[in-house]
Amino acid sequence: MDWILLRGLTREQGHWGDFPQRLQAAFPDQRFHPVDMPGTGVHFRESSPDTITGIREAVRRQVQHIPKPFSILALSMGGMVALDWAQHAPEGEIQNLVLINTSSGFSPFWQRMRPGTWPRLLRMLSRRELFYRERDLLRLTSNRQLPLELVKQWYRIQRQRPVSASNAWRQLKAATRYRPGQKRPLSDALLLASRGDRLVHWKCSSALEQRWQWTLRVHHDAGHDLAIDEPDWIVRELEAWLIR
Repeated sequence: MDWILLRGLTREQGHWGDFPQRLQAAFPDQRFHPVDMPGTGVHFRESSPDTITGIREAVRRQVQHIPKPFSILALSMGGMVALDWAQHAPEGEIQNLVLINTSSGFSPFWQRMRPGTWPRLLRMLSRRELFYRERDLLRLTSNRQLPLELVKQWYRIQRQRPVSASNAWRQLKAATRYRPGQKRPLSDALLLASRGDRLVHWKCSSALEQRWQWTLRVHHDAGHDLAIDEPDWIVRELEAWLIR
């Protein structure tokens, strides 16, 4: 089985760190493909669409070479792209769907981006020094003690493949306006969320669980970036769910 991995707002495949390698070690018979959205990563010079549908179509063109059916594991805004994809995919294209700390128009705006984070985001955007902006972003999205090397890694990513202000705005516009259709795209999907998420309320995942009777698992204290805070927990929950 092939898996497509999608990151969130202004993030790229480099921000997964060693998470794809952990997945590969846990599932040696499967293949994992981190994919960058337009405006990020290897596509940082491209202009990002300002709708989730436009981003989804651009990503789908990138993976035409991957055998079908494939599965998708996606974090945050990547989860919106994955959900939109699943709702519009031809029958049999997507086998499994795993959404991590994502949100949608089914939830109120104060849960999709928690009000307590707004002042911190404004302060981060006002910082001119890129190193400290990346450090502050990590501090917002992670609830763990962060090694200096991780901050340096994120700083290097943004230095080498910078996300432009216009692309960040276009992605944010796409995310805030996204509302899924009413159709349940798959009989089951795995929703992973964090009670300690200070950016997106875990009830955004609960709203999808209640609407479509999907499987929800909630970590008690991890932050928004579950792949950094609790990668092994994700792997264990994915293993248990795939056995179903």
